[in-house]
Amino acid sequence: QLQLVESGGDLVQPGGSLTLSCTASEFTSDSYAIAWFRQAPGKAREGVSCISTYHGHTDYAHFVGGRFTISRDNDKTTVYLQMDSLKPEDTAVYYCAATLSLSRSCYLDGGIYSYWGQGIQVTVSS
Repeated sequence: QLQLVESGGDLVQPGGSLTLSCTASEFTSDSYAIAWFRQAPGKAREGVSCISTYHGHTDYAHFVGGRFTISRDNDKTTVYLQMDSLKPEDTAVYYCAATLSLSRSCYLDGGIYSYWGQGIQVTVSS
């Protein structure tokens, strides 16, 4: 059973930066899609960014606006979300999710992901 653990959440001022990490317990394949989702209080969960570990294809939600960068380490067990120019509306619990995937692309549809982390709080406030 693949387990995902998020880390790096914190309280940060508007305009600041954070890097979230998602570490997998084990990968039985080179082909996964890994994504970040978030959920703010009283709002629906939304996709933030995703990456296909084998092909390296990435995708971002429109609201990211070039502020975030998703990447993976060379052994593909950890995926990072570098978040810059943070805004108060980025405040949410951020979740890492993964699924086996042979697709060249990745998708920001929570319904296709089989494994989820427990989430980590990101608060952007002065």
